[in-house]
Amino acid sequence: MKIKTFRYGVHPEERKELSKNAPIAAVLPGERVAVPMSQHIGAPAEPVVNVGDRVKAGSLIGRATAIVSANVFSSVSGTVAALEMKEGVSGAKCLHVVIENDFKYEEERLAMLTDPEREEIIARAREAGIVGMGGAAFPFDVKLSVKNPVDILLINGSECEPYITCDYRLMLERAEGVVSGVKLVRKALGAKRAVIAVEANKRDAFDALQRYAAAEGIETALVKTKYPQGGEKQLIYALTKRKVPAGKLPGDVGCIVTNAATAYALYEAVVFGKPLYERVVTVSGLAAARPGNFSVRTGTSFGYLAKHAGIASDFVKAVQGGPMMGVSMHSLEPSVTKSSGALLLLTEGEIRAVEPTPCINCARCANVCPMSLMPMKTDALILKDKTEETKKYHPELCIECGSCAYVCPAKRPLVQSQRLAKKLILNRERR
Repeated sequence: MKIKTFRYGVHPEERKELSKNAPIAAVLPGERVAVPMSQHIGAPAEPVVNVGDRVKAGSLIGRATAIVSANVFSSVSGTVAALEMKEGVSGAKCLHVVIENDFKYEEERLAMLTDPEREEIIARAREAGIVGMGGAAFPFDVKLSVKNPVDILLINGSECEPYITCDYRLMLERAEGVVSGVKLVRKALGAKRAVIAVEANKRDAFDALQRYAAAEGIETALVKTKYPQGGEKQLIYALTKRKVPAGKLPGDVGCIVTNAATAYALYEAVVFGKPLYERVVTVSGLAAARPGNFSVRTGTSFGYLAKHAGIASDFVKAVQGGPMMGVSMHSLEPSVTKSSGALLLLTEGEIRAVEPTPCINCARCANVCPMSLMPMKTDALILKDKTEETKKYHPELCIECGSCAYVCPAKRPLVQSQRLAKKLILNRERR
């Protein structure tokens, strides 16, 4: 089978061996969970419970307040103890519903759907609070309601970031459910074709999916083990050779990309009536005593999860997500959300704790950029406050994958420069 890919990119050390052989194991929360009302892109959910209310796992506790918003559900049974502002992973505060866990785990579910129509599938995605689980957390019902005709649905099972193996274990252990979810997504979009893309370093997961996919008329494809193979535009080009024009969306070229875990969440919501309040999270890194893949309920603190996996004495840094696009955490107090794919507990030898030096104009960053940008130019100009001149290098097209910073011999903070350029250009245009 021909292995497909895109131009440029990098191949960082994978380090997936730390957790890839660990089957999914359930981690039940502690005495309290703090469920954020903002676990998605868009408007925060509005609490529909008060202090003292009794809830079950699956009870609606936050209602979507806009088109781009998502319902939020309790992940345990118990009593609402507080509604308070707490910090998230980024450090920004949002409203949390704090629930006292009674450890009974009584459940409340939605009505199960049998052979649903397109509109019913989209409505269930919204009702169940499903968002993109690959990290973007975009409300899934909005993506399914795309206006342009879609002929190809692409399922991202590449999981190209180092360390992370949560999707790999999901595809390997729950392949039938993933394929059933893909079938539902395809029906909701009216797509003629559906292709599940899996990186070549996950051949056993690919084989597991293929056994069920063929019977449903769903294609499977191996893609090259390379970063950022899971980027939307990169995956679309690798599988279809279609290029998404600058400023356009995948739907504009007849494609929609979604994550394998998102498809599985839709399957659970339709077939079992289970809202999205639980997901698989990888805990890895050399400072994790027992790295693995855990089924974690939203609202569980990262500190609680880290203690479950064990924290080694040489731990120095925590990252939510992968080492390329993840967020460095100043505390382990924030809660696991719908989009939390990984918690990395890193040692000093795994992080780059060095001061950047001046750019040597080697152009390595440009040579690996999957969007064909020139990060070194943006970096130099934005530091000199030449915002208008920076625009000609199109920092708005940057997908912030981190490939440029990874190869930079001067250790320049190139991703941060791109982010700063985007922000300053947007602020100037608003003024």
